[in-house]
Amino acid sequence: MSVTWGIVATIKAPAEDILRFAAHHLELGAHRIYIYLDAPNPDARKALKEHPKCRVQLTNDAYWQQRTGKRPAKHQVRQTRNASDAYAKRAEVDWLAHIDVDEFLMPREGTVAEALATLPPGTNAARVRPVEVLAGGDAGPETRYFKAFPLDRAERTAATKRVLPTWGHLLNGGFLSHVAGKLFLRPGLGDVEFRIHNGLLAGQHIAPEAPLPTLDLCHMHAPDWETWQRHYAYRLEKGSYRAELNPAVSADQGGVTMHDLFRGIETEQGTEGLRAFFDEVCHATPALRDRLRAEGLLRRYDLPLNALRARHFPAA
Repeated sequence: MSVTWGIVATIKAPAEDILRFAAHHLELGAHRIYIYLDAPNPDARKALKEHPKCRVQLTNDAYWQQRTGKRPAKHQVRQTRNASDAYAKRAEVDWLAHIDVDEFLMPREGTVAEALATLPPGTNAARVRPVEVLAGGDAGPETRYFKAFPLDRAERTAATKRVLPTWGHLLNGGFLSHVAGKLFLRPGLGDVEFRIHNGLLAGQHIAPEAPLPTLDLCHMHAPDWETWQRHYAYRLEKGSYRAELNPAVSADQGGVTMHDLFRGIETEQGTEGLRAFFDEVCHATPALRDRLRAEGLLRRYDLPLNALRARHFPAA
């Protein structure tokens, strides 16, 4: 009997993005897609409700009144509470992952189900590590380049400085976003609390945890300059660049928070400075691809998301 798996996500995005996200994971073999809509989206809700493998919940005032008494102000809290809700209510899959709408699971070999089936007996949590999208390149509109990072921290630090000679010393793995990855959890463990990058049971990290080395989590964090700029102010204020987060590189190694890094670039060089940063760190230039390839850190994946949306949601 094959292993079944599903994903849960809290999403505020255009219907097209939601359905592309769901369709990609359905194509990979997801048995269940649990979507919590963070804002009304009639088109996405209708399409998801009509698909037999999708479950959709509008998280309106009535939903939050029943769950917690009021809607949590921070979207990170809404995400984790919804993921915990899905975990507590469902027993429809063998493994459940909590990911975001800009994250796409991708097997480097085999299938997602096969990767989960090879986990050691007794594993309760399985971690998939991210690869971060690069903008542009010569691969075509449906194929994207991504950068990976070494798991060993000393090796990662050295490789990042070689790959990104100007900014690498301030960036963990050369990433703008997380390197922690996301978790699959085995249902039925008890009163589990999902977190963004972890899972807790009785206040402790869920164990035993195992890696999923044949899976990547393709993170479309900054797929192009325009998208990065569109999300920049929100991330700086409330998201992944907010001031209270720790430095990407530890302070004793000269690291600063992403918030301070970007504020500093803006103050000294304005938007032109941010664009120069983006072009070195996030743009798939031939030189950057060559440096990543030399370190074994370049990934290339086909992501025909529009075609998959049409296949799995033809009426939408």
